[in-house]
Amino acid sequence: MPATHYRLLSIASLLVLNPVMAQQADPGLAGCAHIADAGQRLACYDGLAGVAPAASAAAMPAASSVSAVPAVTRTSPDMAVVASPDRTASAAASAKAAATVTEPAPVPAAVDASPEATRGFSLADHWELDQEHKRGVFNFRPHQVNYLMLTRTAHPNNEPYRPFRRIADLTSDLAHSELVFQLGFKMKLVESAFDKPVDLWFGYTQNSFWQAGNHEASSPFRETNYQPELMAVTPLHFSVLGMNARFLNLGLVHQSNGQTSTLSRSWNRVYAQVGLERAGWTVTGRVWKRLNESAADDDNRDIIDYMGRGDVVVTYRNNGNDYSALLRRNFSTDRGAVQLSWAFPLAGHVKGYAQVFSGYGQSLIDYNYYQNVVGVGLLGTF
Repeated sequence: MPATHYRLLSIASLLVLNPVMAQQADPGLAGCAHIADAGQRLACYDGLAGVAPAASAAAMPAASSVSAVPAVTRTSPDMAVVASPDRTASAAASAKAAATVTEPAPVPAAVDASPEATRGFSLADHWELDQEHKRGVFNFRPHQVNYLMLTRTAHPNNEPYRPFRRIADLTSDLAHSELVFQLGFKMKLVESAFDKPVDLWFGYTQNSFWQAGNHEASSPFRETNYQPELMAVTPLHFSVLGMNARFLNLGLVHQSNGQTSTLSRSWNRVYAQVGLERAGWTVTGRVWKRLNESAADDDNRDIIDYMGRGDVVVTYRNNGNDYSALLRRNFSTDRGAVQLSWAFPLAGHVKGYAQVFSGYGQSLIDYNYYQNVVGVGLLGTF
């Protein structure tokens, strides 16, 4: 066969066999082309090209809406594949999650574990003795305890009322049971007076004895005592008797029952008071000097013989319970009084309250009358 014929036969053979050889050389590429799902087809092309399925966060634009322009992924210099919107959004979300910085958990505030703080009371807070507890001026603050209780006494003091009961033609004596309540507050008038650590306070206490069950006498208020006072308070910083001295209070106090004639009782005093504190215990002690009145105006000239020249209040607080004792004594006349009380938690700012009194001067009208009284009721805190 001539050489020309051989050359033509070889060219024809190559034209027939070249597509088959090309398909055998890369069978995977043809397989990817036959995949119907666009996402799977793209993954197949990426696998053949040796490219990671997801583009880097830096190269991929953030997909913020469905109408975003599809991203183009290059798998080789000669091939460009259009990525689906779902794939682009998924990659963007993954990149955003990877870039998110986890915020550290907040650190809880330090807890004041001092005994006074854990028991909910301290003299520093009660009298605003340091900068941490200052509240400014003209704010209502607790002073004496506020309570309402039902009391019972075996021997009421009928003598001061007998002349008036005869006038009113009343035949029965006082009831043995009464409702007794005490309300009070204090308010700071001047803070750091004269640029010194001295605060000036005004205080007011009212104590009423109500014969609520004495219907024959129209349920009268037997006695009400009014006690306004001015106080200058300064912090103290030393130890005495194993306790921490917290404050010194210099005060001027007036107390009266607002009555006239033979029922009138009143007196004025200046006093000095010191407050001590340690681990749930508080001790306040006062000494006073009565300011004498003229004989014509003095309704109770011997009141010192029964009320003494000072008092001491000891309180222990634990788990919401307040155990308190008031002691008053005139050692010259051997007269005085003891009052024991217990306040216990009930709900919120309301506590149960029990009180026992024995001695002279539960009220001003009874300053020279000895009696024993028990009472139960409620105490309010604020």
